Amino acid sequence: MNETDIGFWGVPLAMFAGAIRVSTPFLFVSLGECLTEKSGRINLGLEGTLVFGAMSGYAVAYLTGSPWFGVFCAGLSGCFFGAIHGYICKLPKVNDIAIGIAMMLFGTGLAFFFGKPFIQPQAPHLPSISLGGWSSLPQVRSALEINPLFFIGIALAVFMWWAFKNTRWGLIVRMTGDSAPAALAMGYSVDWVRFLATTVGGFFAGVGGAFLSLYYPGAWSEGLSSGQGLMAVALVIFARWNPLACFGAALLFGAAGALGPALQSVGITQGYYFFNAAPYLLTLFIMIASVSPKRSLKGAPGELSITK
Repeated sequence: MNETDIGFWGVPLAMFAGAIRVSTPFLFVSLGECLTEKSGRINLGLEGTLVFGAMSGYAVAYLTGSPWFGVFCAGLSGCFFGAIHGYICKLPKVNDIAIGIAMMLFGTGLAFFFGKPFIQPQAPHLPSISLGGWSSLPQVRSALEINPLFFIGIALAVFMWWAFKNTRWGLIVRMTGDSAPAALAMGYSVDWVRFLATTVGGFFAGVGGAFLSLYYPGAWSEGLSSGQGLMAVALVIFARWNPLACFGAALLFGAAGALGPALQSVGITQGYYFFNAAPYLLTLFIMIASVSPKRSLKGAPGELSITK
């Protein structure tokens, strides 16, 4: 491969690498939201969970020297926020969307407050798996440096898709989300199932936040998330509440987010900020395209507040 070929393939390679990196937090947050919504509850607070997970994971990794322990603690912090959301939402006459917005502000506020001492320090980063050793081109080797969390996210999406159809707990979650009276008639606690689903969904979002601060972009700052937690809600709607489709949608959002940096990497700087807005434009397009009730509600759990 000569220099002309490298230049020609520069943008696709950069977009491929960027799509994998950018899609990973989208994947974890969307799977967490998919699980939560499958149980019949919406959690708009995952943006705050994502930001706090990024801060807590970075802080723990810096203090302990272990990035993987930081990921685990970020997930635990996500469980904490998910549990708060789940507990409050089971109270009478409480709107889960309003609580989600409040939790988003609460999580981001706490992250900014406790995270100020960790903006300058450098925490150890998560390792990556090199799949490009067969190539002599640095562009290819760089594109094939993939973080293990990406593969874990794929495995998690496949497992969730299978579990929703073939396991007892998956069927219970779906039944709770589709018909609370049916779940009650079968002897299951709707509040308890939704509490657990929201808590586990928070864990996934926290892990997604840790990826942001400990791998890509690999630093803690107050503007780290850029609304990815909120965009994940649109992603779940676009994926029609299907975990496997969430993976594909996350790659699509990741490719949109990688477009600007990919063009900049080959010297195309004109319109750079416009291309950086691609994920937000894609989110807006998806929400507009899904405005039809027949299309937007197809596949939606019947107990979601947006369906009533």
